[in-house]
Amino acid sequence: MSNFDQSIKTLKILSADVKSIIESSAKVIQEVALCLNLNGKPLTNIACAGNYFDELAIGFLKSERIIASLDEIEKIEVEAEKNSVNIILKNKKKSSEIFVKNIASSGAHGKSVNTDLLLPLKVPVDFNIKAQVALELMEELLEKSLLHNETHGTHCSALVQQGKIVALREDIGRHNTIDMLGGYAIMQGKDLSEAIIITTGRISSEIVYKVWNLGIPAIISHSAPTTKAIELLNKVNIMLIGYVRGSRMNIYSQERRVKI
Repeated sequence: MSNFDQSIKTLKILSADVKSIIESSAKVIQEVALCLNLNGKPLTNIACAGNYFDELAIGFLKSERIIASLDEIEKIEVEAEKNSVNIILKNKKKSSEIFVKNIASSGAHGKSVNTDLLLPLKVPVDFNIKAQVALELMEELLEKSLLHNETHGTHCSALVQQGKIVALREDIGRHNTIDMLGGYAIMQGKDLSEAIIITTGRISSEIVYKVWNLGIPAIISHSAPTTKAIELLNKVNIMLIGYVRGSRMNIYSQERRVKI
């Protein structure tokens, strides 16, 4: 559940230009540490804005390949006032070799991914997107990024199906927004084989991995990718439209799926 008003704090600050420094105020996004427990034992602490704890927890477990589906979960216990989630798995022995991690708002985690083992997604042959639709989706994402528009301190990502945004999540960490959408999709039983992730965040290899792990064949980003991300995008058969600004965009991979 989202607590929009509770995520924003108005603080007293100083505002300055070349001529003066005056007292002012600013709306600032909160940062909390979500304690994610697995079968009652600490698994990780995730720096986040404090929203959609259940989705973030489930999406993180999916991203770390601790679970593959909601069927593996016996119970989800959320204590929002304590910034805590406990996920109880049906197979309790599965967590015996999992280590505690602390996840910063950048989203970097302690386990590297062997990209040599990643197989290309099987994408429907008729899956494509029109350039105009990509531009319109980015415009809609930026308009609906309410926390960012108030604080300028968050990233925003959305899940698109059949040309429409079906879920939108904001957080201090771009990785968290992808995990939240993954958690949402798992909890809602979504088929993501023709879905699109649209995001404000930079596209790194870790973001590509998260999207691949969800089986999503396309990304549209307001920002740009890294070289390693482009290499991985081509390997796993994911389309990337990046640096979408105004009426322009760059197509970094699988260009045949973009239509005029």
